[in-house]
This record gives sequence, structure tokens and C-alpha cells, in this order.
Amino acid sequence: MNKFYIADPHFGHEAVIRMCGRPFATIDEMDNAIMRNWNQTVGNEDEVYIVGDFMLRSRHTPEYYLRQLSGRKHLILGNHEKWTKRLELTAYFESVSQIKEITDLDRHLVLCHYPMAEWPRYYKGSLHVFGHIHNNRDCDAFRYYGNNPNMLNAGVDINHFTPVGLQQLIANNEAFRLGGELDERLH
Repeated sequence: MNKFYIADPHFGHEAVIRMCGRPFATIDEMDNAIMRNWNQTVGNEDEVYIVGDFMLRSRHTPEYYLRQLSGRKHLILGNHEKWTKRLELTAYFESVSQIKEITDLDRHLVLCHYPMAEWPRYYKGSLHVFGHIHNNRDCDAFRYYGNNPNMLNAGVDINHFTPVGLQQLIANNEAFRLGGELDERLH
């Protein structure tokens, strides 16, 4: 069993393509690419931590996406999770929370959709996995996050539109912090 992290897929949200400069012509192209990447990466017994903003303004139901995506899903609530009120969450998620603490590769992780300046650090080297800022280098959070290697942005916009394991998450964030161009491969 592997663990994967993803934030801000914004399934069904057409405006996010323009707002974040995503390399897709249509919402269907974006949704299909993210779902394809997800299912090529995640096995049925793998754990997937969705660190907020799963979908927004979609013409499809949450079930449309959730039934197609492999893995044992954990939802960390973001600011666009109003859809959760009309769904039996236990049918699709192993857990649903505002904040979650886990261990991965012998590292302590604190998952929250919003970037936090401070988080519980029970263990040396504790990491904070978040979303919310997409690929925005101009926001206040990036000014702080950009200098803190223990903060990891799980947003799809910097993680090749796919769930990633912890080592890849660390590598992608290091590259993003250094200001390199984003690798927008669609696998």
C-alpha cells in the first residue's frame, strides 16, 4: 500500500483553467486528464489524501468522479467542499476532516487545505502538506512557504495533474520553490 497526495483538482470547474493557466482547452479535457493520471498512478489498495477543493461548479455529481477514481480516499476539507452536504461521505471516504496527522516514510505529516505558519511538530522534521494556493507565487502564503522546505504544496498545478507520493511531492516542491518552469506533462 502506497500513499499519495493531491489538492485542488477542482473537477468540473471551468474557470480554474484560465485562472491557473492550466494547459487544457476544455473542462472535459482537464477532468479526463486528471482522472486518467490518477488511475494510472493509484492502485485500489493505495491511500489517497485529497487535501481540499476536490470539485467546484461541476455539471457532474460528486459520485461521477468518485466512482471512477481508484484508491482508498481521505478528504481534508477545503473551501470549496459544499458538495459534501449532499453526499453520504462514508460511502466514498475512509476519513473526512479539517486537519489530519499521519506518518509516511517515517515522517510526521500534518495535512490541512490551508497553508499554516505553524503546525504540530511532535517529531523533528514534521512536514505540512497543503493546497489552496495552486501555482500562485505572488500570494502571501508563498512568500512564507517558499522559504520553508517542510511545507509541501500538494496542488495539481505543481504536481503534474496527478496524485504524487511523498518523495515526488518533496521534489516537485523543491523545483517550484527554485522558480523553475512547471513541467506540465499530462502523462
